[in-house]
Amino acid sequence: MNILITGVGGPTVRSITKSIRMSDKLGQLSIIGVDANPYCHGLYEKGMYDASYTVPKAHESNYWRSIKDIVEKHSIDIAIVQPEKEVIGWSKYRQEGNHYPCKVFLSNADLNAVLVNKSIMTDHLKDMDLVPRSLTFSPKTVESKKVGEVIGYPYWVRGVIGSSGLGSLKVSSSEELENWLSINPSIEQFIASTFLPGRNLACKMLYYQGELVRAACGERVNYIMSNVAPSGITGNTSFGRLINEPELVEKSKRALEYLFEVTGAEKHGFFTADFKEDENGTAYLTEINARMVAFNLSFAKAGANFAEDIIRLVQDDPTFNRSYKMYEFEPGTVFLRDVDAEPILMNEGDIL
Repeated sequence: MNILITGVGGPTVRSITKSIRMSDKLGQLSIIGVDANPYCHGLYEKGMYDASYTVPKAHESNYWRSIKDIVEKHSIDIAIVQPEKEVIGWSKYRQEGNHYPCKVFLSNADLNAVLVNKSIMTDHLKDMDLVPRSLTFSPKTVESKKVGEVIGYPYWVRGVIGSSGLGSLKVSSSEELENWLSINPSIEQFIASTFLPGRNLACKMLYYQGELVRAACGERVNYIMSNVAPSGITGNTSFGRLINEPELVEKSKRALEYLFEVTGAEKHGFFTADFKEDENGTAYLTEINARMVAFNLSFAKAGANFAEDIIRLVQDDPTFNRSYKMYEFEPGTVFLRDVDAEPILMNEGDIL
């Protein structure tokens, strides 16, 4: 099997590649990696990719010619498309009536357009008791004091579009917000939400051709290089837990299936739903990514190998059981991650 993976410069894709390499169910593999950044580490990581290439950015006119040439040269069977901009680009390409050059597993373009914008997603779900009270605003048109008056202090603010905690900060006064806006002039829209002090949770949902097939849950506790971000959130978890929470799966399912309905999208794709708990332990949805996130290798090492699942589904593996399954983990399972290291799984009771 020949697999193309895009965006190999990021830690998420490195985790996906390692999850595929560790599988004993996929047979002999050749993995081709591409990225738009010629200086990214992944393009030159020996043993990870059988060949690697720089390609244009997804919005550039010669991007698809480059991708098609690589698909043809290496007889690619399936593409794993990961960075958000490429997920959007590939789904729009299909929506515009084009045919993919190989098999690929992606969600609907209209659904992705909702998920990529935290404000639009939140607005859709605001009457379902799934999301925190929120206000979307532009620094150019809304006074700082009004945000606090509507949401109440403290509140959480972040950029409407973007990942890795872009523009995020706990705000306790209008002066704090004004200072924060002044050092983030490139962010055109923010969303302010009720501050939720509880656990930071993630629910992974794999839908295939109309059915929920696999799910799993985790908790983010600490972040790599958290000291460089005022919010303490960098998007890369350094310490987390693998947890068994069917109620979180049910909340994710309610949200996603409502969004499938309002966008007219098929129940199909891989999604990571992020939640934050309030002081009473009630979890509220803060965003949904139409892709995997960086600690997916930790799940794979614990038996929840979503990259393997996706490839087996797309390749129509007759031995794959499509009945719904929530992956369950031994109580107390935690993972430790660092920038240049393999994740370590252990029991929390064994932490020194």
